[in-house]
Amino acid sequence: MSRSRPHLDFLSFDASGDTDGVHTFDAMASTSRERHAAVLAEVEQVLAWATRRFPDGPGDLDEGASWCHDLHVSPEGDWVTVSLSISGTPSFGEAFARAFAGAIGQGED
Repeated sequence: MSRSRPHLDFLSFDASGDTDGVHTFDAMASTSRERHAAVLAEVEQVLAWATRRFPDGPGDLDEGASWCHDLHVSPEGDWVTVSLSISGTPSFGEAFARAFAGAIGQGED
């Protein structure tokens, strides 16, 4: 039985890499307060995937963890902005790019 790829409606990631091979995926979603719970559910989906596939994270990459993340939630009036940055080793980055291919680079020409 094959698993379908995770589907994200709100989070769209930009991918980058550094000279040490660390892959970083940054996403931001700004929604009304009414839709905020759906955005947080997507964040949980991404972090649950990472934890299942790479149980040695999250943690400090310099200390041997395969991935880490940074999450910020900023309410502004009737809107809430969620920013998620997730970084990892080359194997983590390759697996993340495959799993979330539909949510990477959306909206770019």
